[in-house]
Amino acid sequence: MKELRIRVLAGVFVVAGILSWAGARLWNSLGTLPSVPVAAPIVLALIAVVLAATALSLRARLKAQRERQAGAKGVDPLMAARAVVFGQASALVAALVAGMYGGTGVFLLESLDIPARREQAVYAGFSVLAGIGVIAAALFLERVCKLPEDDDTAGPGTAPAA
Repeated sequence: MKELRIRVLAGVFVVAGILSWAGARLWNSLGTLPSVPVAAPIVLALIAVVLAATALSLRARLKAQRERQAGAKGVDPLMAARAVVFGQASALVAALVAGMYGGTGVFLLESLDIPARREQAVYAGFSVLAGIGVIAAALFLERVCKLPEDDDTAGPGTAPAA
């Protein structure tokens, strides 16, 4: 399984932000801009909490297993792999959604004198922060579940496989 690359996540964020900003400008010129849902930052924050709790739980269980503590509950490798896949998918979607709300928020900054637009800009800002929280929790989960490097499999004088 490949690790998440922060460059990929940043690229998704930036592209989604630019497209969202352009779409918001176009939509606003044609009619009324759709509102940013109040639930958006809440849902993203809940996903971040679930990912962080999973990472902390797995980290504690892996530490107990490594230290061979009595009664240590082992970690099923398939469950850990599923957690990592969930984290990676969540991070990619969060980068997309945070970029989308970020672009909309940047567009809304032009009209902060209107109370409704100011409120929408605040929701968009909190959504971006919550999306960054999801990405951080997903990266933490990925680091927790990362297998240690096995550097001593190749003996002296052996060539790496091509």
